[in-house]
Parts: sequence; C-alpha cells; structure tokens
Amino acid sequence: MRIVFLGLSITSSWGNGHATNYRGLVRALANRGHDVVFLERDVPWYAAQRDLAQPPYGRTELYDSRAELEATFRDDVAGADAVVIGSYVPEGIDVARWVLREARGAVAFYDIDTPITLAALARGSCEYLSRELVPQFDLYLSFTGGPTLERLERSLGARRARAFYCFVDPEEYFPEDAEERWLLGYLGTYSDDRQPALERLLLEPARARAAERFVVAGPQYPEDVEWPANVQRIEHLPPSEHRRVYNAQRFTLNVTRADMRAAGHSPSVRLFEAAACGTAIISDWWPGLDSVFAPGREILIEETLAQLDGTSAEEAAAVGARARRRVLAEHTADHRVEELERHLVEVLPAAYGGAA
Repeated sequence: MRIVFLGLSITSSWGNGHATNYRGLVRALANRGHDVVFLERDVPWYAAQRDLAQPPYGRTELYDSRAELEATFRDDVAGADAVVIGSYVPEGIDVARWVLREARGAVAFYDIDTPITLAALARGSCEYLSRELVPQFDLYLSFTGGPTLERLERSLGARRARAFYCFVDPEEYFPEDAEERWLLGYLGTYSDDRQPALERLLLEPARARAAERFVVAGPQYPEDVEWPANVQRIEHLPPSEHRRVYNAQRFTLNVTRADMRAAGHSPSVRLFEAAACGTAIISDWWPGLDSVFAPGREILIEETLAQLDGTSAEEAAAVGARARRRVLAEHTADHRVEELERHLVEVLPAAYGGAA
C-alpha cells in the first residue's frame, strides 16, 4: 500500500513520545514492502533538537506552512491508499479537513493522546481535532483501549474506533551487559499532573536512601524542583541513548498522566522500551494494566520503598526477563503493522466505493 502519515514529528524526539512510535511504525511498514511518506511541519523547537534528520526508511518531507503542505503534497495525499493524521499536528483541524477533501483512499486519525484529546474536546479547547471531524474518518486508531473505544463510537460518532497501542522496536531495545549505575530511574518529560507521583515514588525514596543513586531523564522540568543530591538529572535523552540508560538501572519507574490513568488501558511506549531491555518496572496502577503485564510477575506495582527493600537484584532481573518475553510476543512494531494492515483492509473497500 501507499501510506501517507501527517504526524507531530519523526525527526525529533525532543519533548515528545510521538517520534519513537512513528519511527518504529514507518520502519516496519517499509520493511514489509509498503511505500510510506511522512509529512512533518518544520517548527523551530524540533529543528533545534533533531536527532534523526533523515530517517533511513520511507520518505520524510518537511513543510513550513499549511499552504506549502497543500501546494506541494496534494498528489501524495490524493494518490495514497491510506492517509493517517496524527494527534497534535499543527493546525490539525484545517489539515484534516483538507485531507478529507483531497484523499481518494482511506483516512484514519491516529490518536497517541486519546484521553487528553477527549478531555480537550469536552472543554472545547482541542487545537488539533474537532467533534465534527471524528465521524468523517474511516478509522480512529486509539492509543487507549477498553471502554474509551465505546465512548468514541457512541458519544462522538467514530465509525471504527480500534485500540492501537504503542510498541517497541526489538532491534533498538534489548538487554546489554551493563554496570548498574542507578537503583531506580525515570525517563519522561515534565508534566504538572505527573510530578506529585514522581516526588512520591522516586524523589522521596531517593532522600530516604542517600547511599543509592537515582536518575531522572527528560526536559522541561521547572527550576524550582528540589532534586536530592543523589538524583542525577539528564535534560534530554535521545532515543539512541534510552537502551543504555535502561540497562544501567535495576528498576525503572513508570508514571502515568492523570487523564490516561483515569481512562486506563493506555500503556506508554516507555513501558515497552524498559520491558524489552529486561529492566524491572515499578508502575503506578491504572485499569487495564494487568491485561498488558501480570502484576508481581512481569511488573511491580507501588509502593517504591517496599519494592526496593523487598526485591533482590536477582528477583528484579527475573521480573524484567518475564516482561521482555511478554513484549516480544505481543508488542513489537511488527505486531502493530500487522494490526494496521488488518484495519486498513477493513476500511479500504468502503473508501473506494465498495462494500465495507
């Protein structure tokens, strides 16, 4: 198939989790013989932090404005078997309207931020999607599964809402024989609603264990955060360094944004990355987590101090190994591409005027 993506970013992972998903997805699609184009708005903050300026798979094109997008890439959009529009695309509402006018194939919305999107739609403040657009997409690919899919279809009129979780590329994330540098670490961009949990689950344990080392990697943390002396800060960690950092932790922490925790069924890419590296995960709890990993066997649930005190290094390694086996069996880029192919085959006949 010829597939066009319009996404937030594939060239820069700075301050976003979208790039990692898009890279794995485009690579796997290209490896399976699909012709893939990724269109990205060229914005200053990503231009200054580009860690994969020219992805070596598919074709990546940057555009400066919506006018340039429409003038330069109309033929790509019109000639594609499927166009996939991602969440947080700049001027996303107008971009989606244009795609729906021009595309002759299927049009899908790929929501990597579903609970946040739904909360913004309820407030009337979503900048990249409107309620009137939802029923016009042939397919709504949702980062969140569970009851949210029924809400998308019943309340917002989505034609076909399908769970489309993030995933991991096992060629990039795997165990390495590395020296343990940190007892516990966290990889994630700052957010107001995650910070209290980070304080409780990592910074307080760090203060209680002055002899141990901890790490927090991610941008945009305020200057007034009081970091304990034994917590190392890494401002930006490109995906190429994620594996090294995961493998140097005995445990890694997963903290979920409030909207996603409330919706449940929203596994983050960091969960799958850490598990693929065989690193034991300590996570906050949300509905549906036990459908992704078995608590106590493949993932550890709060409280952090109890887990750090009650789990030996050998036990932690065993938990990480079981999680890795689960991820490789269910949550790789190849698994998601197979799902995407099935979803697109379901909608393509309708898009071309045949029977759905």
